[in-house]
Amino acid sequence: MSHWTFICASSELLPGEMRTGFDEITEAPIVVFNLDGELYALEDQCTHEDFELSAGVFNADEGSVECVLHGARFDVRDGRALCAPAYTAATRFPVKRENDGIWARDDRED
Repeated sequence: MSHWTFICASSELLPGEMRTGFDEITEAPIVVFNLDGELYALEDQCTHEDFELSAGVFNADEGSVECVLHGARFDVRDGRALCAPAYTAATRFPVKRENDGIWARDDRED
């Protein structure tokens, strides 16, 4: 798969912020995090229960996002679950800066 989903303009995602997008082809929700200038993208879905990670709190000091539903936390760099009730990592997606924009893609096989 070579399609990329436009998330936002580069200027709209500052360090410590997150933005969401939606892959129209795979129907995957995507959340992109700016952690000290580095970009990371995860599927915008808690692995404990189907709920948007982007509704939670992005802690830029520790590089984690916390699901507001039950408090599961994930490392935004690699998606790994940091505490119960989540035990499965969130899916990580490729992300890039190109043409003054931020792009991500669901690279899982169909």
